[in-house]
Amino acid sequence: MDGFVQGDDRMQRTLLPDSLEDYVGEDNQVRVVDVFIDELDLAALGFKGLVPARTGRPAYHPSLMLKLYLYGYLNRVQSSRRLEREAGRNVEVMWLTRRLAPDFKTIADFRKDNGEAIRAVCRQFIVLCRKLGLFAQAVAAIDGSKFKAVNARDKNFTKASVKRRMQQVEDSIARYMAALETADRQDDDVKEPRIGRLTDRIAALKDQMRKLKAIETQVLAAPDQQVSLTDPDARAMSTSGKGSATVGYNVQTAVDAKHHLIVAHEVTNVGNDRAQLANMAGQAKAAMGVEALEALADRGYFSGEEVKACKPLGVVPYLPKPLTSGAKAEGRFGKQDFVYQAKKDTYRCPAKKTLKRRFSTTDKGQTFHIYATDACAKCPLKADCTKAEQRQIRRWEHEAVIDEMQHRLDHRPDAMRQRRSTVEHPFGTLKSWMGATHFQTRTLEKVKTEFSLHVLAYNLKRVIQILGPQPLMAAMRA
Repeated sequence: MDGFVQGDDRMQRTLLPDSLEDYVGEDNQVRVVDVFIDELDLAALGFKGLVPARTGRPAYHPSLMLKLYLYGYLNRVQSSRRLEREAGRNVEVMWLTRRLAPDFKTIADFRKDNGEAIRAVCRQFIVLCRKLGLFAQAVAAIDGSKFKAVNARDKNFTKASVKRRMQQVEDSIARYMAALETADRQDDDVKEPRIGRLTDRIAALKDQMRKLKAIETQVLAAPDQQVSLTDPDARAMSTSGKGSATVGYNVQTAVDAKHHLIVAHEVTNVGNDRAQLANMAGQAKAAMGVEALEALADRGYFSGEEVKACKPLGVVPYLPKPLTSGAKAEGRFGKQDFVYQAKKDTYRCPAKKTLKRRFSTTDKGQTFHIYATDACAKCPLKADCTKAEQRQIRRWEHEAVIDEMQHRLDHRPDAMRQRRSTVEHPFGTLKSWMGATHFQTRTLEKVKTEFSLHVLAYNLKRVIQILGPQPLMAAMRA
């Protein structure tokens, strides 16, 4: 190997060996992890094991375990077994843990036993960001995304999927029975082995049918009529792809529009976002410590009740209203073609006629006012308006808040573009870090803890990029 850069002889002894400190630069992010955890009040955050037991083998301090986990999530090493290996070979981890190397079971148990405390650490970092003045722009974008659980689609059952699989098994049994009859008419040297194979296959299918019937009973008894065998809290959720579904969790985030920090997050197993707007916006406002917050969301969050609930919270929502008019889809005038006249409490139709309030009705606990006019019968535009004798317009009693929000959107056409550029990038980054399988833990509480660690690592890396390691460590110590 003459002519190339030469390394040290592995057997060379040195009088004064290198220390671990020599291998970790001053701006290494592992130093930020060390300072951040050392400055936390772990007792106030709720960590267990802070007081050592009087008997038995000494335990590892929670701060060491938390440092190990945060370093692992910063470097895409989420598995407890991989963290155990890193503790024995990674110089940065050796520096961080002072050469201590917990076994994988100890590492996994720490995350399992301190879920709420770990989530509190994630919130505590947002408090630090607020003190550093990183939330000067009181705008947050809210979105949800489906993350895969540790549960294959074949291990998830709904009423429809159980019936479909039972029908497939019945069809297979009928097909094998027909093949069995055909085999019975063949010569003995061919018949016997083939009949044996077919009989075994039919028995296996009948056993599968018995299992499906038992699962069907569980599905019908479940509150949402859905059962997941591997992760009992995971649910099948539709995605943007036609005919596709993900068995997993619906992860909600609220992202600061200036620095793209995740200021609030939530993990649910409800497949839609309609009940999440006020909840996520309220959490974001509290985390950012602002008096009023502008919340940007997509039409999947639209709900009149949720928009109404934002006002008492000091949240100003921006989200488009879905166009769900059946009349519009069929080429007739939709509700948006009727202009509401607030002063008169009437509607003006495309034919310039006035629709007055006739009566009120209640639907699913909400009160609606019904508007109509007697001019429909002789109207030349009736064919383009309604198939009924008279066109009626329903208006929710609190629809003024929807009109106000639409007015805001009309005067801020870039709101949805700002939402996309703010909130969708963090989701892409996190899914890339998490890998193809996304979550590694099971059940909702453990998944919440796992995602909080991902969010903490993401936010920490973002702030290191914004401020730099040295200024951030100085702020942590202050």
